[in-house]
Amino acid sequence: MHIPSADTAALTILPFDEALTAALEPSAEYDVNQWLYVPNTYADYRYLLGTRGERPLICVGINPSTAAPDRLDNTLKSVERIAQGNGFDSFLMFNVYAQRATRPKDMEKTCNPFLHRENMRAFDYVLSLSPEPAVWAAWGAIIRQRGYLTDCLRDMADIAADHAAHWYTAGARSKQGGHPHHPLYLRKDSRLEPFDIAAYCAAL
Repeated sequence: MHIPSADTAALTILPFDEALTAALEPSAEYDVNQWLYVPNTYADYRYLLGTRGERPLICVGINPSTAAPDRLDNTLKSVERIAQGNGFDSFLMFNVYAQRATRPKDMEKTCNPFLHRENMRAFDYVLSLSPEPAVWAAWGAIIRQRGYLTDCLRDMADIAADHAAHWYTAGARSKQGGHPHHPLYLRKDSRLEPFDIAAYCAAL
């Protein structure tokens, strides 16, 4: 379990571009030809984690937990299985907010503008890796945990529109709010279905 050590405003946070440069260098901890891990060491925040390929599925959760290269948690193992089952050769895990917290109730109460801005730079980068980005909405009703999360998501939707990204969900959406299903308890043969992110954001 990861419990934040402090609000992120009290931490030294690497800008995304700087963290990405370091993550592309060889690592003694994992194979950088197989993994994309930004930043490339365990910290109280994480921009990206996933595998490298030509056709990645970009999965979007709320915030990171403990997963790292070669040490995927059960949620990320499910993400990897569903990506493979839907014909993708890799997956990239992104989050609406970059602060690590296994329990969403431990997330900071207010948004750190710097962390959010750099997280959006990470999202722009990950979308640029594909000519037709496929984005899997997979955050569940946890989007309601903090008020700032909906604003973060709306910024993401705008960036995704600039890249002509295709949005999907897997599994049943919640009866209240139509929130997309979290990956953890999905069957490995779950199929991706189109998701209208603009309509969803308008209803939040």
